Amino acid sequence: MSQQTARRGGAAWALVITSVAGFMAALDNLVVTTALPSIRKDLGGGLHDLEWTVSAYTLTFAVLLMFGAALGDRFGRRRLFIAGLTVFTGASAAAAMAPGIDSLIAARAVQGAGAAVMMPLTLTLLTAAVPVAKRGMAYGIWGAVNGLAVASGPLVGGTLTEHISWQWIFWLNVPLGLALLPLARLRLAESHGTGAPLDVPGTLLASGGLFGIVYGLVRGPADGWTSSLVLTGLFAGGALLVGFILYSTRAKNPMLPMRLFRSRAFSGINAASLLMFLGMFGSIFLLSQYMQGVLGYSPTEAGLRMLPWTGMPMLVAPIAGILADRIGGRPVVATGLFLQALGLGYMAVVATADASYVSQLPALIVSGVGMALFFAPASHLVMSSVRPSEQGIASGANNALREVGGALGIAVMGSIFAAQGGYETGQTFVDGMRPALVTGSAVVALAGIAALLIPTRRHTERQARSAEPAPVLETAAH
Repeated sequence: MSQQTARRGGAAWALVITSVAGFMAALDNLVVTTALPSIRKDLGGGLHDLEWTVSAYTLTFAVLLMFGAALGDRFGRRRLFIAGLTVFTGASAAAAMAPGIDSLIAARAVQGAGAAVMMPLTLTLLTAAVPVAKRGMAYGIWGAVNGLAVASGPLVGGTLTEHISWQWIFWLNVPLGLALLPLARLRLAESHGTGAPLDVPGTLLASGGLFGIVYGLVRGPADGWTSSLVLTGLFAGGALLVGFILYSTRAKNPMLPMRLFRSRAFSGINAASLLMFLGMFGSIFLLSQYMQGVLGYSPTEAGLRMLPWTGMPMLVAPIAGILADRIGGRPVVATGLFLQALGLGYMAVVATADASYVSQLPALIVSGVGMALFFAPASHLVMSSVRPSEQGIASGANNALREVGGALGIAVMGSIFAAQGGYETGQTFVDGMRPALVTGSAVVALAGIAALLIPTRRHTERQARSAEPAPVLETAAH
């Protein structure tokens, strides 16, 4: 890296820019959910159209994540980060000004594409800017901000919709994006991956496979799991992903080298991430509805009462990052996952149609601490389990698996809820939510077991050093 590029960089600036960008991308996963009634009132459209305002973003985001990371490694991470941020900001403005439901869905899809390029590069850019000894704390702050975005999406969406208008859930991104663009150009250092050519066949196989799987998971609860389109998506997506795995084991420069999964650290943290997001996303999806539809809170009141859960990452995640630097990420991640499983299980026990807030508070606090302990060390484990030149690939793969886990969580727990209960009365809602939360708790506990299979820090670092055959290509761009 040249001196000019080095001067342009800076750990503090990189942390601010990547954390805010990650917050914007993660927030838009769930921010729309509480605004759907207002959107329907203004723009019209049936239930199918409203579901697509959420699904269009999830689909393009999940499908293009690994491709976005590969583009950054090939053409410059800062350059592609700026491009993704520009697309995301412009699409947010288009969504806010959408004259009809179809144009809103189209803008949401473009938003997801921009986020897919931007999001995986936040971690690689942050890693390049922060000294090794301080990365745990940096990942802690980055994870705190991203965890807060995921969990507070319904609160932000509900508050803006209730007190201003639903358009402001999209306008919010515009000033943030416009402020970040010049900062990213001036303050982030450019870097590249291995310089290998783009893997076009692998990109097509992975993107097509992820599209089929995520489409089937997103549409399954609404269209029915035996729907021809849902079954086609799931089976065709699965076949394409199998083809991607087989192709990647033989390709010279694959987008996602399968040898990475031979590492227990890489395989373990990715399995834990997928399972954790499965349990967490499904739980937030139901609990936000429970507080509003059953306990009678407004969107803002419900969000405030969930702050012991959603706000905890801001307090605990930086501490978790420091702990990970000192004792390694595995025990911190595993502890966080088991605490979150305990919190979800406790919530399933105390939830009733007229439960007091005091009875729910311990579950919210325990779940919040657990989530906070997961985010920062998990990012550290992902990035330290591969060569520096492959960190963009690792970040893209981990983010893609998290998105698939989130879509799977909403689909699975939504199906359990529908089979055991419904929206008819408060009691029927609780009857459906309880077994869903128990399932979420069990899945997050499995994530904790997967985390325990990750090797110790010394073993992982020794393995990563031995796997690095040549110096990393870090090219400075002027």
